[in-house]
Amino acid sequence: MPDSVLVHSPATLSNLGCGFDVFGLSLAAPYDTIRLTRSATPGVRIQHLDPYNLPTDPLHNVAGVALLALLKEVPEAVGFDMEITKGIKPGSGVGSSAASAAGAVVAANALLGNRFTKMQLVDFAMEGEAVASGARHADNIAPAIFGGFTVVRALEPAIDIIALPAPPLWVAVVHPQIELKTSDSRKVLPATVPLGLAVRQWANVAGLVAGFMMADYDLIGRSLDDYIVEPARLPLIPGLAEARARALALGAIGGGISGSGPSIFMLNRTEATAQAVGTAMGSVFTELKIECNVYVGPVGTTGARVVG
Repeated sequence: MPDSVLVHSPATLSNLGCGFDVFGLSLAAPYDTIRLTRSATPGVRIQHLDPYNLPTDPLHNVAGVALLALLKEVPEAVGFDMEITKGIKPGSGVGSSAASAAGAVVAANALLGNRFTKMQLVDFAMEGEAVASGARHADNIAPAIFGGFTVVRALEPAIDIIALPAPPLWVAVVHPQIELKTSDSRKVLPATVPLGLAVRQWANVAGLVAGFMMADYDLIGRSLDDYIVEPARLPLIPGLAEARARALALGAIGGGISGSGPSIFMLNRTEATAQAVGTAMGSVFTELKIECNVYVGPVGTTGARVVG
């Protein structure tokens, strides 16, 4: 077993329109880079090699908490020294905290002879997500560990993740520089849903899974619509409707809010379309005098992985 590994852990999309808290999709880029070194000194020590001034106390760092959860299941005395270089800006809506937590436990597992299953790694990494959002959830963690398209079927009484291959897709994501707390995004959600609306949503959930499995891009596009969560969050993200309209006019398959926002994603058949869509969505926020970052890249076929 190596004494040190280098891991790339990817950005992810969650919800994917109709799949609130259930669907996730791995991206090829951006990604966090984690160097983890095994130590005879118990515990976790963290150094951040990025400009984001994130906590280095392992009890308050998402990757540190995930590692501590893993270490509780390791009988021998072992510790880790971790260097994190975040390529995913915190608060970007593309799974920044999940990438760090997932990358840390994947790296630790490699240093421990891969003794834990991916389901167990999801469990450990969710402890880190709880630090970031106040709740254990896996819609970003699952694709960060499994790669591709994931379905979080259940977390209780046991974690049940379904990993499915994603067809070739290019993703354009725009991250407007506005503050949108996950807690605020959840406060606006409806407490009850009319049965007829729920039926339409369930139909889209089934259609989106079928679309991914059959690589049916038209079906994916028809099934991405969210009738419950996105309408409630629409007022929180200025420019969302116009960004979507410009993207669809250029040939995007469809998209919506990434996670709880404020990022917006659009799925595309080709790189050229994705680049044009990214530029068009970015122009909406430029006109609104809101700074934004744009990411364009393919769907990731793997989750966090050892690269050195």
